[in-house]
Amino acid sequence: MKSKYSHALMLLAAIAAFLPVLAVDLVLDSYVRVRERATLQQSADAVASRVQATAYEAIAALRRVLADSPSLCTPSFVANVHRQMEQSLYLKQVLVENGDGVQYCDAIGKDVRYAPLTRPLTVPNHTETIEVVQYADLRAPVLKVTQAFGSSRRVSAFVPVLAAETASLLNGLKSTSMVRVALTDGTEIVTAGDPKPYDQHGRTEFVVAESFAGELPIRVTAAVPFAMVRADYSDLDATFTVVAALMAGAFLVLALQYVRRSELPAFDLERAISAGELKPYYQPVINLRTGALAGCEVLCRWEKRNGEVVPPGAFIDYAEVTGLALPMTVSLMQQVKTDLNGLCSDMPELKISINLFEGHFRDGNVVDDVHTIFSNSSIAFRQLVFEVTERKPIEKMQQAQSVIAGLHALGCRIAMDDTGTGHSNLAYLQTLGVDIVKIDRVFVDMIRPETDHVPVLDGLIAMAQDLGTEVVAEGVETEAQALYLRGRGVVHAQGYLFAPALKAGAFKELARALNGTAKAERAIELEVAAA
Repeated sequence: MKSKYSHALMLLAAIAAFLPVLAVDLVLDSYVRVRERATLQQSADAVASRVQATAYEAIAALRRVLADSPSLCTPSFVANVHRQMEQSLYLKQVLVENGDGVQYCDAIGKDVRYAPLTRPLTVPNHTETIEVVQYADLRAPVLKVTQAFGSSRRVSAFVPVLAAETASLLNGLKSTSMVRVALTDGTEIVTAGDPKPYDQHGRTEFVVAESFAGELPIRVTAAVPFAMVRADYSDLDATFTVVAALMAGAFLVLALQYVRRSELPAFDLERAISAGELKPYYQPVINLRTGALAGCEVLCRWEKRNGEVVPPGAFIDYAEVTGLALPMTVSLMQQVKTDLNGLCSDMPELKISINLFEGHFRDGNVVDDVHTIFSNSSIAFRQLVFEVTERKPIEKMQQAQSVIAGLHALGCRIAMDDTGTGHSNLAYLQTLGVDIVKIDRVFVDMIRPETDHVPVLDGLIAMAQDLGTEVVAEGVETEAQALYLRGRGVVHAQGYLFAPALKAGAFKELARALNGTAKAERAIELEVAAA
């Protein structure tokens, strides 16, 4: 089950490791929005506060004039107006008129020229109304604050919307910013900057802040294109990216270390190969005619540090899929050299079979590995047999032929493993230059006591003999099977009838015992024949 999920877990770990890098833009974008919105909000609040101050000052001045003046347009009324204008920084004029706009008097004593730009709006919790007008020759609009006096008179005070130039609205903001002062019904009063990009922004993102001038129906809007302010954070972006990359690297290292310590096959197997936990076991191959030991097949066992022995079926497929079969085979060959160096020197006819996988034929380095490992040993190249396993089909036939030609050039022999099963292609027998055919136990199991004929098995044996290749039968477990095979001309066999896969020490003891006995029996036969 773990092998099914190891790749997925590693992919998730890699994604998780690089999330900080992927999140840099998201985090920094959010930071820029918050910070720039705060800056805009501060500016909008300041503008709204100034507008509120001038408007409320006009309301207060107007109320003081009316409170001190029992009648309108009298010398005392005009004097009260002048006194308020002297005390105020913003009050420009006070005008008395009727509902039709007929002017009765003002503070200066001449006609007041103004043009309404908006309709009068009420102020919550106040009796006054306000409207925006164009006053005399002033370029900037002016607020007209009006209080009813009796049933037919209106007294109005005129104050500027802003106490400074319009351009001052952009103080402290980006040059691409826009600040607009408008009534709450949407009527524009004054705007600083170019409002067109904001009014027609479409999909363009803007950072926006709004503020209201107290209870007055006046709203201040400040906006700036997000892309323009985001560009100012390039240095911070680079810093965040470096920090995120360091975090990602640290997390990935920790994740890899964790997975390596876990029992996920990809890393546990890689660690096991490096630690020398994968050991060669030797399956004896017996000569059915003499009973001598003809050789062995090198099988792999995983001997964990806790003493557990893992059979090859639990990890070989995974090793082949992940490519770990290549270093695993190199490790096994190095151990075989150490284990059997002396035995092969004493028994020069002993054959050692080593499994190759489809990946070896794609990699192509196996010929150099074999030459490097065995060239300075007592194990002759002619004693080496390399079995082509058929767990996966050989895809690059030309490259496989090149590898096999290289092994043949060294003097090694090639065997076709599991012939007749799996991805086995009988055409390989000729196209790959196979020297030995190994008949799978599936066909050997067809032999039953008192069986006279097994057509499929007999056909495979006959085909191999016709091609001039040797035959080795696998999975021989009964004496009846051994006798049947020997009767069909099969010389070599392996299986539990003779011995299971053995550790190096036990295998060498068996080899010396069997071959010593075989030599003695052969000597007796020769003596009897001579007599």
